[in-house]
Amino acid sequence: MRRYKHVDDVQKLMWQQDFIRNIGIIAHVDHGKTTLSDSLVAASGIISFELAGDQLFTDYLEIEQQRGITVQTSAVSLLHHLEGKDYLVNLLDTPGHVDFSGDVARALRAIDGAVVVVDAVEGVMPQTETVVRQALSERTRPVLYINKVDRLISELRLTPEGMQQKFIKLIMKFNELIRRFAPKDVGEKWAVNVENGSVVFGSAKEKWALSVPQMKKKNMTFKDIIDAYTTGKPEDLAKKSPVYEVILDMVIRHLPNPKQAQEARISTIWKGDITSPLGQSMLKSDQSGPICMVITDIIVDEQAGVISTGRVFSGTVEKGKSVRLLNAKQDSKIQQVSVYMGADRVIVEKIPAGNIAALIGMKGAQVGETIVSEGIEAKGFEDIRYISEPVVTVAVEPKNFQELPKLIDRLKKIAREDPNIRVKINEETGEYLVSGMGEVHLEIVEYKLKEAGLEVKTSPPLVVYRETITKKGGPVEGKSPNRHNRFQISVEPLAPEVVAAIEEKKITNDQERKERAAVLRDLGWETHAARNIITISGPNMLVDMTKGVQYLREIEDHLVEAFQNVVDEGPLMREPSRGMKIMLEDAVLHEDSVHRGPAQILPAVRRPIQASFLLAEPMILEPILKLEVRVPQEFMGGATKVIQGRRGKIVNMETDEDIAILKANMPVANSFGLAAELRSETEGRAIWATEFEKFDRLPRELQDQVVRDTRKRKGLKLEVPQPSEFFEP
Repeated sequence: MRRYKHVDDVQKLMWQQDFIRNIGIIAHVDHGKTTLSDSLVAASGIISFELAGDQLFTDYLEIEQQRGITVQTSAVSLLHHLEGKDYLVNLLDTPGHVDFSGDVARALRAIDGAVVVVDAVEGVMPQTETVVRQALSERTRPVLYINKVDRLISELRLTPEGMQQKFIKLIMKFNELIRRFAPKDVGEKWAVNVENGSVVFGSAKEKWALSVPQMKKKNMTFKDIIDAYTTGKPEDLAKKSPVYEVILDMVIRHLPNPKQAQEARISTIWKGDITSPLGQSMLKSDQSGPICMVITDIIVDEQAGVISTGRVFSGTVEKGKSVRLLNAKQDSKIQQVSVYMGADRVIVEKIPAGNIAALIGMKGAQVGETIVSEGIEAKGFEDIRYISEPVVTVAVEPKNFQELPKLIDRLKKIAREDPNIRVKINEETGEYLVSGMGEVHLEIVEYKLKEAGLEVKTSPPLVVYRETITKKGGPVEGKSPNRHNRFQISVEPLAPEVVAAIEEKKITNDQERKERAAVLRDLGWETHAARNIITISGPNMLVDMTKGVQYLREIEDHLVEAFQNVVDEGPLMREPSRGMKIMLEDAVLHEDSVHRGPAQILPAVRRPIQASFLLAEPMILEPILKLEVRVPQEFMGGATKVIQGRRGKIVNMETDEDIAILKANMPVANSFGLAAELRSETEGRAIWATEFEKFDRLPRELQDQVVRDTRKRKGLKLEVPQPSEFFEP
């Protein structure tokens, strides 16, 4: 492991919160995040300036180097000197590809500010909008770096006036995003401004950058930039105004330190009692207060074990301290404390509030876990919001059957490190099903398996559908096998606004009952139902509509398990269910608990849910992508043909000079192989991006075939079961 010369200085500055900035580099794929990160890393002496931009220090995985994209967030601590003072910048370099947006969401929980990188030619792309929206939902303040300005000169041959006009349009669009998605109290305040230096433009590849304050300070103009390229000496720009200096100056002047950030952020991302000692300690980022840390990244290391990385919001973590994992409901002891420097982990004595720490010893921790001092009972942090669910699946099996235990172990490790990967066994076929955000996400899983020495076979990508209902079904009575317990259950669709409230975390399982009931009443629910939510799973709810049923509380775990069974595997084709309100209308339970065990209760609840579902005019929902294609106008016809030939619907067309911008929706099922076809039809001139948009109704004419194909693949009877198959005689 390398010894980093600046670690001692990093440890000293960790205690001086006014001089700390926790930031992320976020952007659309290929807009230059990691190239920029290299120059910032070089400024701290970690790599040489000559290698910056080529070494890709924070892309240390072999596949990241091969593909030229970041696939996992990387952390590094940097030093910067400004106006006679030293500052510590804890930097997270995040992925830009839409398939890894979950990594961005997790990183944003740990940071207070973000440098948003935008390609000067491509401008604000779909993933730019996504990462800005994610940042603002976490109350993370953004600033703007307009990268690849050299392209405006070498490719578009713009004049100084033309460059300024391009920047103005881009900045206006960026500020529109901030005003649309930022909390209302900061929308105007956080808008970026050329004059104050919260906008920087430059070329990370050529290692130069400028802002208006820097141009005044260095007596430079836009003409100087063009002249440097005209004379073939862009390196002169890098000497006169290096990118690291301008970016880090902007970070320190415009992004908050931990104390400022936590005072504003804590009430947004933590729903505990702000007036409690822990709440007050987090608001002040008190380094001597009780420990509170949230885990945003997990790595399972062969030698070290589980390494849990996250933000320390209160107190000081150090070796030997006993802590409580709130979600896992278990105690642990910190065995080691360290900071990450890209691929390397550097052991330190202790890390106080306001910093990012890596801990060893948290065996039961998952991403999103809240760690507090031993003996403290408190609420955990809000769940991290993801913009998408896993919508693509592959079946994986080892070529050598003897390696099956190793495959299972490795898949569990991958799923623990990346919560957006879901692993499930298909008991009928014996296949291991791995679901992810898209094709690239699953290709990375396959790469990690091969890297672990496993030879595997994978199926072609499969779409993950959702099952739902369109009207009320039931009530249907379910009886336990011993006939001593009866349940009356009905189902109906959840209103779209309730589904949206669940997905936006306005309604959660962890909420106080009264608070959740108030939200539901505002959405039109009557009081009894609103107060008696048994559980929520995905956008589905189980509601107790009964009154005065004895022993119901004693079997609640069994009710939840039966509900979860149907939510995980609907009766149409065993795909996850969505948008269902399942109501327990009445129940009769045996007085002796011996007759109320899981073997009796589970089938008595599960079967009437399934029957009610089938009586409620069920249908299939398919995942839809939002697609944006930018193409020279002469190739617009080819791009349109590709989109419409794949069941895509063009929702908007715009022009930007000679570029056509097509915005469309396209089913995930028809998106496989899109890249090759778009390149072919546009002679490689198209630039496109996708992101998950929504689940929408599968056309009726396709539904029967999709159901049959999916049931066949899963080894089920081809015919959908009839409701009567779930009725008790």
